[in-house]
Amino acid sequence: MRLTNFKYKTRRGPDYRHGDQVSFIDIRETFGIGNIRVGKWVNQEEKDLAANLIFDSLADLAYTLAIPPHAIGLRGSLNLAFGSGGQKGVQAHYAPNQRELALAKNAGVGALAHEFWHAFDHYIAEKAFNIGDRSGPQAQTIFASDCWLKNIKHSPHPLNERLLEIFDATLLTVDGQDSHDYVSRSVVADKAMGTQYFSLPTEMMARAFEAVVESCSGIDNAYLVSGTMNKDNIDIYPDSQHRQLIHKALQAYFRPLGEALNR
Repeated sequence: MRLTNFKYKTRRGPDYRHGDQVSFIDIRETFGIGNIRVGKWVNQEEKDLAANLIFDSLADLAYTLAIPPHAIGLRGSLNLAFGSGGQKGVQAHYAPNQRELALAKNAGVGALAHEFWHAFDHYIAEKAFNIGDRSGPQAQTIFASDCWLKNIKHSPHPLNERLLEIFDATLLTVDGQDSHDYVSRSVVADKAMGTQYFSLPTEMMARAFEAVVESCSGIDNAYLVSGTMNKDNIDIYPDSQHRQLIHKALQAYFRPLGEALNR
C-alpha cells in the first residue's frame, strides 16, 4: 500500500491534532523521541502526511497503554527513521544497535505497533533483568523476552513481576505448566516455512502485542497495526480469548507505570 493512497478514514479514535498539520519536530517533542531521520527522497507532501499518520499512531499507542505520550520515546532512547535506511521488502524494522524504529516510505503501514514492542522489549531488558554491564562494544543484544525464556534473574520490583506476567500470559498455559497453543502454532508455521522466525520469543511477543492493540484497544488505526485478524494470518497470532488474557496482563503493567509517570 502506497503512503500517498493511505486514507485517514482507515483510522477511528480520539482527535489529538484537531485537524492541525504536525511535523516530525512535533513528534520528537510530544513523544520524547531521541533522533529522527527522514529520507532525502521523501518530498514535502509525503513528509506532511507521514507526520500526521505517525503522530496519531503514537498517540493511539500511548492512549491504549494508558501512559503519557512522552513515555513512548523510552526516556529519549528510541530513535525514529522514515523513508531512510529501510530494508528491501520490509515494511518496518527495529535496529537494536541504533535503537531505531525505521518505517519504510511506501510500505510501513500497519507495522508500527509490532516494531514498538521490539523497541520496548530491548529497552526494558536491562531495567528488569540482571544482565550486567551492556555498555561495551561487544555487548550482545538482549531482549526481555529472551531473558524470560532463559530464566535470567529479574530485579525485585512490583512492575518487573507484572512484566513477567505478560510473558507468562502470552507464552504459557493458564496453569503455567506448559507452553501455550500459540507457541505450538508458531513452531508449526516455522516448520512449514523451513525457518526459525515465528517461534522466536521476541517475534511471538511482538505479534501478541500488535494483536491486542488491534483487537482490544477500541481504536481502529491501520497505520498502527493491521492484519492480525485476517483469516490467512490467524494461525500465527493469539486467538480472541487469548488476546483478552494478554490485554489484561498488559494493562496490569502499563497502567500503574503510566500513573507513576504522570505524578
